[in-house]
Amino acid sequence: MRLGARLLILATAAALVGPATAQTAPARIGVVVMHGKGGSPGAHVAELASGLEERGYLVANLEMPWSGRRSYDASVAAAESEVAAALEALRTQGAQRLFVAGHSQGGLFALYFGGRHAVDGIIAIAPGGNAASPSYREKLGGSVTHARELIAAGKADERTGFLDFEGSRGTYRVSCSAANYLSWFDPEGAMNEPVAVRNMNPGVPVLFIVPGGDYPPLQNAKRAMFAALPRHPLTRLYEPDSGHLDAPAASIAEIARWTAQVAADAGAGEVEPHLR
Repeated sequence: MRLGARLLILATAAALVGPATAQTAPARIGVVVMHGKGGSPGAHVAELASGLEERGYLVANLEMPWSGRRSYDASVAAAESEVAAALEALRTQGAQRLFVAGHSQGGLFALYFGGRHAVDGIIAIAPGGNAASPSYREKLGGSVTHARELIAAGKADERTGFLDFEGSRGTYRVSCSAANYLSWFDPEGAMNEPVAVRNMNPGVPVLFIVPGGDYPPLQNAKRAMFAALPRHPLTRLYEPDSGHLDAPAASIAEIARWTAQVAADAGAGEVEPHLR
C-alpha cells in the first residue's frame, strides 16, 4: 500500500474514532438522576439519563417519592436511603466517582442530600420546591397544620388527602400519610431551600443550573441561592438557553464536561467517598 493511501486510511479511522472517544467518560463515573415534582424517569430527565449513558457513564434514573405515580409514598429519610442504595449499586457496577443530579424538586433534594452524604458532586438543575417560601406557606399551610394534628392524634400513618403546589400548575390534591406529607412540606424541614443550600458539604462541588427561560420565581432566586453555596473551586453556575422543563436535556454537554473535570481533579489515588 502506498504511504499516502495508508495515511489517508489512518486519518479517516482517527476521525471516526475521535468523537466517540471524546464522549467517553475519562473515568468510570456514576450519576443518580432524579426527576421533578409529579414527573417520572421517562419524562423530562430521560434524555439526560440516556445522553450520559451514551457517553459511557453509569446511570441510575430513579422514580422518587414525589413522582405522579408514587404521590409521597415514602418519607424524606426513606428517599435518602433510596438514593444512597442507588449510589452503592453504581459503585458495585464499577463507578469510581459518584454524582447526584436532580431536576426541579429533585434539584433541591440533591442539594439536601449533598449536605448529608459524601459524594463527588451535586448537579442541581433548575432547583425548586421550597417548602419555606411564602407561596408554599400560604397555599399549603392548612394541609401542614392538618398533618400535624393527625400525627398528634396518633394517626401519622393514616392515608389522607392533602394539597401540593407547583408554580405552573397551582394547588392540587395528593393522597399520602400525614407523617410522609409533613416530612416533605414542613417549612422548617428538609425542603427548606435556604437551609439545604447553606448546609451543603463545603467539600462537595455543585453544578448549579438555571436555564435562561426558567420560571420567574426561580430566576429571581438563583443569584442568592448560588451565592449562599459554600465556596468550592469547582462549583459553577451554568445558564443554558432553555426553559424549565427542557433544562436537563439542554445541559447534557455541560454536565459531562463538569463531571469529567471534577473526576479528574479528584485524582485516581484519592479515597472514594463514603456513603452513609
